[in-house]
Parts: sequence; C-alpha cells; structure tokens
Amino acid sequence: MFTGTRRIDMTGTRRVALVQAGFAPIAALMGGAMAGVETGLAVLYGALVALAVSLILVWRERQSMRHPEWDQHRLFKLFIRTGFERLAMLIGLLAVGLGVLKLSPLPLLLGLMLAQFGWLAAATGRKGNK
Repeated sequence: MFTGTRRIDMTGTRRVALVQAGFAPIAALMGGAMAGVETGLAVLYGALVALAVSLILVWRERQSMRHPEWDQHRLFKLFIRTGFERLAMLIGLLAVGLGVLKLSPLPLLLGLMLAQFGWLAAATGRKGNK
C-alpha cells in the first residue's frame, strides 16, 4: 500500500473498490426482496459505508504514489493517519445510519460485513494474479 515506489499499479485497489460498488445495489435488491424495502435500504447503507471507508484508503494510496520522494517515516505517519481517518469515517457514518436515519442495525451491519468480505475476496484474488 504505502510503498513510495515509482511504479503506480492502481488496478488492484480500484478493482476492489469497484467490487464493493457493484455489490451495494445487488445486496440492497436481495435484502429488499427477502425482508422488505427498509431492510434493503439498511443493507445498501451498510455496503456504502464500507465503500466510503475503502475510498479513503484508495485516495491515500494514490496520494502516496504521487510522491515518490516521501521517506518511509512520512509514509508510516500517513499509514497511521489513514487508519484513524477510516475509523472516524466508519464511526461517523454508522452513527448517522443508526442514530439519525434510524436504520435497522442488523441489516446495516450485515451489509457492511458483506462488503468488507467482498474487499477481502477481491484483494485475495488480486494477489493470485501477480
């Protein structure tokens, strides 16, 4: 991820984000068909939360790749900062979904979890292609 090398291979992280983006409407339709529209919206919101958190990672990775002059210390600080940003985004979006929008917690977390498993599956498949 934060290597600082000149080689820019963003196809993997983009592909993983695209997998999550493609998964969101599919999960919403399945949840809506099985348990109703409100459940489908909660699953969709959970999947979109996972996508938003993933897009922060893609954004920071692209930022680090544009600056090959950054040393390992700076890249490590960026890595830690990105972790905190992703956690803050996750907590904030979950608070909005559960508190403000009053979405059902179980489908919301199920959508988040399934989207994260999609991230894991796409990232694992990416390593096999190299």
